Amino acid sequence: MDLFEETTNWAEKLQPLIKTYQGKKHPLDYENLYQLMVMVILSAQDSDANINKIAPALFNEFPNLESIAVSNIEALIPYISKVRNFGTKASWIIEIAQTLKSDTNIPTNLTELVALKGIGRKSANVIMREMKVPAEGIIADLHVIRVAPKIGLIQEAKDGNKVEKQLMDVLPKEIWGEIGMAISFLGRETCRPTNPKCSVCPIQNDCQYPLKTI
Repeated sequence: MDLFEETTNWAEKLQPLIKTYQGKKHPLDYENLYQLMVMVILSAQDSDANINKIAPALFNEFPNLESIAVSNIEALIPYISKVRNFGTKASWIIEIAQTLKSDTNIPTNLTELVALKGIGRKSANVIMREMKVPAEGIIADLHVIRVAPKIGLIQEAKDGNKVEKQLMDVLPKEIWGEIGMAISFLGRETCRPTNPKCSVCPIQNDCQYPLKTI
């Protein structure tokens, strides 16, 4: 069987996976679009758990973009100092706040989101999925980069944008909005790097991973 045969009906085969995680909230514990955007920026090369830990104090001090826009990097840093690359991220967040000025100006489309400092395609796709706007791409986080080739969906690649492009080439647009996060949840909960729980995987019958029969 050719894993990359163009006639593979992945939209149908991935339905059990999509059904399992349809609409499940992202692990970042945000309450609104402003918080989500800031937390997504902070979570780059860091863990969602760490960002969730520092978020309450951060948002208590800076409840909206307006409060950040009139502040400065030095005031912001104490609240994010436990975050990886906090200095750079602080400058990005301050710049975004001073550019947008208000939470109501935060965009929810790919073009405008990726134009903001610190927001790449992956982050923009996460924001759009959580805000339930029509998908323009597919979330390709570290879990998706690892798991999608293992399933047999795409060729292995280390670059998230390349992984996303491959996924967009093989999957119909109607499942773009949910499939990235579904694969991410699968990687977090079931398709672990070590000791994957293949026996409870919702797509075990179609996965190409050699240990799927375990």
